[in-house]
Amino acid sequence: MSIRDWPEAERPREKLLAQGAARLSDAELLAIFLRTGVSGLSAVDLARYLLNEFGSLRALFEADLTRFSQHLGLGPAKYAQLQAVLEMARRHLAETLRRDSALESSQAVRDYLKAQLRHEPHELFACLFLDTKHRVLAFEVLFRGTIDSAQVYIRPTVERALAHKAGAVILAHNHPSGLCEPSPADCQLTQQLKQAFALFDIRILDHFIVGEGEPLSMAERGLV
Repeated sequence: MSIRDWPEAERPREKLLAQGAARLSDAELLAIFLRTGVSGLSAVDLARYLLNEFGSLRALFEADLTRFSQHLGLGPAKYAQLQAVLEMARRHLAETLRRDSALESSQAVRDYLKAQLRHEPHELFACLFLDTKHRVLAFEVLFRGTIDSAQVYIRPTVERALAHKAGAVILAHNHPSGLCEPSPADCQLTQQLKQAFALFDIRILDHFIVGEGEPLSMAERGLV
């Protein structure tokens, strides 16, 4: 049966308009993105099939072009559309974050850092540079590493903060393993950077570790 033949309240697009996107399942949301199914499968059936093949919505989002295009109903055009959607979401989060003080928008900071770092297969070290009122000036990935480590250098990190005329920074790095617990090296690096930034009256407000679930705040652990 075609989706057009379903009761209106059960059609994903109509359901979204009537009840909001949050009420839809992963398969229903993906079906709206796909727009059409394939021979023998409605868009919702195809979405369920793809979620089963990839294992999750996140895994589908993070697939490269080659793997993405190997699956039924997908190809370079859909891949380009998906990447555009994901980038618009990241830019929306960035604009939301820039409107307010980072300290007053802790959830916005977490959401933004998740969007920027969680999908990365290798460890990255990044900074949110803030002004004296803790409004975001810029976000930069400063160092890229391997699957389980990234070499971070103190001097270039401080130089980037000075270039942005930052009054404060929020540090962030991802753990591709998914585990968010800070390592002794994470704690040591945080203290070294804190001492270096203090020479220029720049405060480290937090150091987030991004993995599965919510990013871990080292400041909340008393480690900053």
